This record gives sequence, structure tokens and C-alpha cells, in this order.
Amino acid sequence: MAQERYLTFALAKGRLACRTLELFEEMGISCEEMKDKKTRKLIFVNEEQKLKFFLAKGPDVPTYVEYGAADIGVAGNDTILEENRNVYEVLDLGFGRCRMCVCGPESARELLQHHERIRVASKYPNIARDYFYNKKHQTVDIIKLNGSVELGPLVGLSEVIVDIVETGSTLKENGLAVLEEVCPLSARMIVNPVSIQMERTRIQEIVLGFRRLLGRETI
Repeated sequence: MAQERYLTFALAKGRLACRTLELFEEMGISCEEMKDKKTRKLIFVNEEQKLKFFLAKGPDVPTYVEYGAADIGVAGNDTILEENRNVYEVLDLGFGRCRMCVCGPESARELLQHHERIRVASKYPNIARDYFYNKKHQTVDIIKLNGSVELGPLVGLSEVIVDIVETGSTLKENGLAVLEEVCPLSARMIVNPVSIQMERTRIQEIVLGFRRLLGRETI
């Protein structure tokens, strides 16, 4: 009889991983090794249920899943949209909710309405490009930044920014506002296309378990 293979999960570090692991526990799936705050291990194993878990930076999760290093991943859909990897999105987990928005000074609102050619600073150039070119049909210059994108309009680098907005307090403190909403964001579960064929039953059990806990439909 062939030995059952491990099902491997890549979880985005931080709040998303903590909340995901809480849900696993509610489903009766635990990984005691991961609770040791002092551990330097990178891969955590539940031998009884043949499961493996590892934590990764959010942008790396879709990469691990696309290439089959992980069967299932949990990350924010900002990351999933930006990375644009070949993965199946199977469930909106509903937590980590926020919005991707176009933000800037009020004076930039008219530039957006009239489809002026403007500069857009963002940590998410692919999302920004898709929004302006494919949804608004507005030609813009995208500038990739890695740090505080709010600086863009303040120092004259860009007219607007595309960034995640949770409370909007940082924007307000710097004289900026949400001008347009690009899309809502939340944590999503993604699956490798090959894994979903090879491990359909086991993956369905996981997805259905999450759906029961969350009361959500697959998307």
C-alpha cells in the first residue's frame, strides 16, 4: 500500500497565519511545534494527520503554491493579485479585511475624473497598472516604491498612490484622502493546480471544514 503523502501549507507570516492556525485548531488540526515561540525550525509537521506547515513572507506564498512546494497557501488577495501566479483561489477566509485604493490630495480628484496622464506611486505596480489601464482605461506612469508610498504626493514624486487602506488615519494625518476604491481585500486560500487534482478529497475536506467554521461560500 502506497504511503500517504504529506499535505503542505504555506502561511503568510503574522496575523493571517495566527488566525489561520486558530481555525485549524477549531477543526481539530493542531501543530504543537508551531506554538514554541523560541523554535528556529522552518517546517512544522503533524505526523498523525500527515500535514506540514511553514511560514513565509506574504509575496512568496503564491510562488510556493504555484511551483508545488506547498499544496495550499493562505495570503492576502493583495499579494495574490500582485504576484499573478498560476494558482486556484478556493476560499475567501473573510478576515484581514481592508481595501486597495487610489489615494491623494483632493486636488488630484479632478485629474482622475478627466483621465489625465498622471504619475502613480505604489508597492503594487501590477494591481495599479491593471486598474488604470484595464478598468479605467487611463494612461498613467507607474512608479514602484517599497517604503511609505504616502510620501509620493507629498514630495511631488506622484499625483496619487495606490495602496492598502485600513483605517485611513495615516492618509488623514498627511492631508491625503481615498479618491477611488480599486478592490476589497481579505485573506484567501489558494491551491496548486496539480495538487487539486491529486489530492482533491483531502483538500476538499480542508476547504469544507473552513467553510463550516466561517459560514462562507467558495469563490
